[in-house]
Parts: sequence; C-alpha cells; structure tokens
Amino acid sequence: MDATLNGTNGVHASGVDAAAKEALRTNPGVGYNKVAPPNSTGVKVVIVGAGFAGLTCAIECKRKGHEVLLLEKFKELKILGELHKFSRLLYIICDVISFGSNAGKIFARWGLHDEIWPLCTHHSELHLYNSKGELLTTQQLPNVLYGSYSYNGHRGELHECLFNYAKSVGAEIRLGQDVSEYWENEETGEAGVISNGESIAADVVVGADGVRSKARTLVLGYEDKPKSSGYAIYRAWFNTREQGVDKDPLTDFMCKNGDAFFGWIGPDVHFLASSSKDGRAMSWVITHKDEADIEESWSLPGKMEDVLAVVDGWDPRCAAILSKAPSCVDWKLVYRDPLPTWISKGARLALIGDSAHPFLPTSIQGASQAMEDGVTLATALQIGGKQDVPLSVRVWEKIRYQRVRRAQVMGETTRDMWHKAKPSDKGAAVELPRPEWLLGFDAEKDVYDVYETTAKEIKEKGYELPTLP
Repeated sequence: MDATLNGTNGVHASGVDAAAKEALRTNPGVGYNKVAPPNSTGVKVVIVGAGFAGLTCAIECKRKGHEVLLLEKFKELKILGELHKFSRLLYIICDVISFGSNAGKIFARWGLHDEIWPLCTHHSELHLYNSKGELLTTQQLPNVLYGSYSYNGHRGELHECLFNYAKSVGAEIRLGQDVSEYWENEETGEAGVISNGESIAADVVVGADGVRSKARTLVLGYEDKPKSSGYAIYRAWFNTREQGVDKDPLTDFMCKNGDAFFGWIGPDVHFLASSSKDGRAMSWVITHKDEADIEESWSLPGKMEDVLAVVDGWDPRCAAILSKAPSCVDWKLVYRDPLPTWISKGARLALIGDSAHPFLPTSIQGASQAMEDGVTLATALQIGGKQDVPLSVRVWEKIRYQRVRRAQVMGETTRDMWHKAKPSDKGAAVELPRPEWLLGFDAEKDVYDVYETTAKEIKEKGYELPTLP
C-alpha cells in the first residue's frame, strides 16, 4: 500500500523534497555527512514502525546506500491537529516534542532546518516557580548550543516532516501492515518478519515498534513485563486566540510577547507550559503521582476536573492556564528495567527507540536518542558491509548502550530534583541539566571514529552482554 498522509498543518512536502535533493546533490559519496548511491551496499533493512526512531533509521539507511523497507501497522497517517481521536489511525499526540542539539546536528545534515524551524517554539529561557508562585530561576536556553540548534514543536507536524523526508529520499513505506512474527535464521544469514501473511526477509530487521514491541520478545527470549512508574502526565495543545489565553490577565503573559516557557514545581508534581508560533499556539504538560494499575503506558481522554485538582491551592496562574485547554490527554506511564540486550542471538534483529529504551519525559531526550539509534545503526552497517552485518549490529549496541543509559538516568534525576525540591532550592539547584557530553554529541561522526576499534575488541574478546554504567 502506498503511504498516505492526510493534512498538512504547515509542513510543505515540496520544501522537504527539495531539501532531500539538495543534500544528495551537494554531498554525494561514502563517509561522514555523505549520501551514498542508492542500494550500493547490498544491505537490505526491514524496519517495523514509522515513529521517529523508525523514520530516522529509514532515512539514514537510504543515505548510507542500504535498501530499505519500512512497515507501519496503521492504514492511514493523519496529523490530527487539535483533535483527540482514539481509533485505528496513527494517533499523533497533540503536544510538544523536543529534540536536543545532538539531534539538531542530524537535522542540519539532512538540510531540514529551514523546514522545521518555522514549526518550532522560539523561546530562549525557562521561568521556573514553586507552587506558591515564587520565582526560583530564569534559566537561559539558547536555541544554538554546542554548535547546533535544538527544536521544540508540535509532535504531529515534526513527525509529518520526517515522514515526507523519508519518502523523498526513496524509502519504501508500506502502511496497513500487521507484523505478526519476527524470525531469524543464522544458517542462511537472514532475519525477517511475517507481515499481512507475507514472509519478508532481510539482512537485518529493526524493531522500532514502540513500548509494546513484539520484536522485544524474540530478542529477550521471554515477554518483558513493565512496572508501574507511579506517575502519569496530563498534556494538551491548543490555539491561544481561540481559547482566550490572550484576553485573560492570568494567562496573557504566555503569548503577548511572542513565545514563552514557564514552569511550576511542587511535591511530586511539575507543570510546564510553553507557547509557539509567535504565541499563537500553546501546549502544557503536568506530571503527577498516579497509581493506576495498567500493563503498558497508555493515553486516554483526560478529565479537566482531575487536572485542576492537581494544582489546587497553587499559584492561580496554573489553574488559569490549564483550564484554557478544550481537552487533554491522560498519559499513564509505566517503567521498564533496562533490557540486558537490544539485539537477537544472531545479531540480525535490533531494537531501537522506545522498543529498546523508553525514556521519562523529564529526560527531554527520548526522541533525540531514538534518532541517534537510527543514525548509528545505519552508519555501522555501511562501514561493516553486507558480509559483516552481525558484527556491525553488535558494534552498534556496544557504542550506544551505556550512552543511552546515562541519558535515561539524567531524566530520572531531573524528575526527582523537581519533585523533591526543598523550599530553599533556587537557581542552579533546580535548573535543567544541559551537559556537553549529551547535547554536543555527533552520533554519525562517533561511529566513524570508534567503529574499527570496537569491532576489533569484539573479534578478539567475543561478544559480551552490555553492562550498565
């Protein structure tokens, strides 16, 4: 089935297509920041899941000269704007998503900055308060950090941009695909899937099918059960003018001077609100304790009376902002212990993104690390070539595992910093961490720098399960 996309929301497919062609024209070849000839490596990659991880992997695999097939279960991809629709459509949660400057390096190489930047919020500082409305810090958040832009925008619009870009670089995308089984055959040197009853073989299969990944069972040899995180998130996205944000003296500060970013923290709660598109659009997220017993992270319609109860007695601006949303999503969070490995026994199946390592929202790195996964894997497969696919997959895991875990732990630390802050905590004690090791990292360059030494170590010592940092 051909890829189908309804709605544009300001994402111009023609501009994305032009960016893809310009990248190919100006940087042909093999190596760092180069675009290899189509299907030049002979490596066939099947990717399951068209989220940010799967799309990034598909794009970079095409740029690295691999043959790519991307399978997505939903029959139709709709960018739902401000509607909340729970159906058999690919549901794009209507809120903000963040990409750090480490992911910004990837967007820049793809030539997508001019397409993405107009979709993003352009605030440059975070004003953080306690629940009483006392200012704790005004943290500077420069748009360019460690040489690259960061991007914060509407999840659906940015997803649409990557979806269009994947098509523009030539990735084959099939929607309406029910992947019922993953398999691996070490004797024939293949892995594959059963999708809509058809067996599809490849050199490597990438499970980018999210937190409910079916691929995870083949990798682990058992079904991985999540744990309750004890937290949930209410989230919303809406038009400030339509909802009267600009007319209420308790909320007009969010939009009267362009884009803004404000937050409030209290015991086991943090609330973040931001505006974008010169103050015309607004999103908020509020993380709170929730002991609901669910098997997986799940989104369902939220009740505004429950949302407002979380900030009862807080700075009145909080309830004013929250109540402006016409509706919201209640996102229940579960937690998984770090997986012992992300790759199958024969190293021809790899888990990336949320399939391998779901992040807490306070990390502000889930999407960025998913992109790094895809770029790193595509690059490793190019360096190793068709004859060394299992080695390249093992190199990929060794490069990525400890770095990802460090980023995950930082998200947990940030949540605890805000939720357990003492009344005296101000300034740097409550500011978002922005370390260079994380945000200044160039995933593609790193693979070219360390592949040979990592591969040599695996050849000499044998493959070992990764260890936690």
